[in-house]
Amino acid sequence: MFIPFNKPPVTGNELLFINEAIQSPQLSGNGPFSKKCEAWFENHLKSERALLTPSCTHSLEMAAILADIQPGDEVIMPSYTFVSTANAFVLRGATIVFVDIRPDTMNIDETLIEDAITPKTKAIVVVHYGGVGCEMDSIMSIAQKHNLFVIEDAAQALGCTYNGKLLGSFGTFSAYSFHETKNCSSGGEGGLLAVNDKRFVERADIIREKGTNRANFFKGLVDKYTWVDIGSSYLPSELQSAYLWAQLQMEESIRNKRLETWNVYYNSLSVLKEKGVQLPEIPNHTRHNAHIFYLKLKNIEERTRFIQFLAKKDIMAVFHYVPLHSSPAGKLHGRFHGNDQWTTVESERLVRLPLYYNMENTETERVIDAVLEFFA
Repeated sequence: MFIPFNKPPVTGNELLFINEAIQSPQLSGNGPFSKKCEAWFENHLKSERALLTPSCTHSLEMAAILADIQPGDEVIMPSYTFVSTANAFVLRGATIVFVDIRPDTMNIDETLIEDAITPKTKAIVVVHYGGVGCEMDSIMSIAQKHNLFVIEDAAQALGCTYNGKLLGSFGTFSAYSFHETKNCSSGGEGGLLAVNDKRFVERADIIREKGTNRANFFKGLVDKYTWVDIGSSYLPSELQSAYLWAQLQMEESIRNKRLETWNVYYNSLSVLKEKGVQLPEIPNHTRHNAHIFYLKLKNIEERTRFIQFLAKKDIMAVFHYVPLHSSPAGKLHGRFHGNDQWTTVESERLVRLPLYYNMENTETERVIDAVLEFFA
């Protein structure tokens, strides 16, 4: 039986809540299920406002608008990330300044950020890779010193913490993803923007409502709504919210089930360290959510043979990001500051194993046996 890299999580109540949404008078979004999901995040993150969006990409685009990114501004981020992390700011005219990553966590190297700051720098965008937190104390200190926005790309970091505080609650803005590959999904696509500074709450509502003050109209604060700012259609369907609500009810259970699989992988494959294979490193002051389990092999050639070997066993393993600074658009819209000591070489070694909520123990065992066979 074929073992895919991912299966979208299904917890049991998705259809029940979707049917409730279908029978409600509002399907276009911002209905009862949307409000439940947003309240859940506001309660967990202690954020000033949480706004569901059709995707994490849209959340990042909203963050770029709220941060007032203008042509000529510079935004610092890692090159080892998904294209949306950069695209959201390039769309506003920014130049992306890529800095190197740490080889242990694959996160941005916080010690290299300050040297990349110029008078044009407007924001630092951090990516919590695999749900492992960046060094937020250092990053927030740098941002405060230079009066910069911090925007957290927490697409993979639902339920994760740094020094006991939830990721997504540090920066002025943070973006989550509910794509089908994430721990909690809203039925394929979906996202959320958390606004952690009350100064931006009202404008965030306006931007999400296509640049209108429609939200204030429904609150009875204005007698009619009109176009007052730039914006777009950043409101998800109520069906997406209903699906997500079923998942959020089970967020801790989903996380714990994935952690069980992650730990089985780690304990069973630790013997490979003797062969030079590296396993994920989780700093003691962070809590991850088992979003990813990866191995780092010798080089890209060994990784290619490894993926092909597992494919012959009907097991799908995949590599991850190709560094953005090496892409045509990355070269056009950004630059790499300093030396690329780790970003490229580490990205070419990394391979991800199948990991999903509904994964059976027999599937996990098959993957482990195949991996060990390759290195035998």
